[in-house]
Amino acid sequence: MSKSIGNIINDTDLKNIKMSLKNVSVDFKQGKGVFHALDNINLDIYEKDFVCLVGPSGCGKTTMLNIMAGYTKPSSGSVLLEGKPFDHPSAEVGVVFQQANLFPWLSVYKNVEFGLKQQKIPAGERKDIVEHYLNIVNLYDAKDKLPYQLSGGMSQRAAIARTLAAQPKFVLLDEPFSALDALTREMMQIHIRQIWEQTDCSFLFITHDMDKALLLGNRIVVMQADPGRILLDYHNAFREQPSLNYKNLRQQNDYWKARDELIGYISGDVKKTA
Repeated sequence: MSKSIGNIINDTDLKNIKMSLKNVSVDFKQGKGVFHALDNINLDIYEKDFVCLVGPSGCGKTTMLNIMAGYTKPSSGSVLLEGKPFDHPSAEVGVVFQQANLFPWLSVYKNVEFGLKQQKIPAGERKDIVEHYLNIVNLYDAKDKLPYQLSGGMSQRAAIARTLAAQPKFVLLDEPFSALDALTREMMQIHIRQIWEQTDCSFLFITHDMDKALLLGNRIVVMQADPGRILLDYHNAFREQPSLNYKNLRQQNDYWKARDELIGYISGDVKKTA
């Protein structure tokens, strides 16, 4: 890939590291044998990163998310959150799933507030936090609605607000817009970038959509399958352009070159060079 399109992350790009995967491998029992899901994964997520993780089906993207969320322990290797061992679910790492999974009997406000009440945060402080994140996701006017009264995009924004309200250091997003229609999905992709810009969080966004990765991520981490490995970690130069959107992105010849080349790496049609 040409330098104008993307560069391998190097030491000059390093900032404060939020999460690190060090030599992480994952094996699952499969009948009488073993399925080698991930092999020797090394990945650093830096402060205020927006990393898009892409790769073919079965390459271990969701397994990586489960490791980073603390849901699954690696068979070998380690996970560090701000330099400290991390191996169990914690409010410090938020997760947004494909489905919003809101509590249907609670209003939008109370859904966002729920985790804060569990943490026994005082009522006045809860109110400030909830209203802050409802404003960030542009749902303050819908705060009294129940989930069945929301569109798909509004439901996912409520789920994002609920995750952010816990004030995590790091947020994992597992294809959170895949169930939405195409128009809403495109609008939500713009929203998520704006939401990220208004927080201090690092985001890791799992996707199979290269267009989405090129629009959203300042880094694109490409995985390969059998077993799951990281093939490439690229700086996305398009994200340095101000006010980037799908329209002006798609009008650039370099965008189509980058897209085709990255898809080629995923499919195996393009081989990594030293």
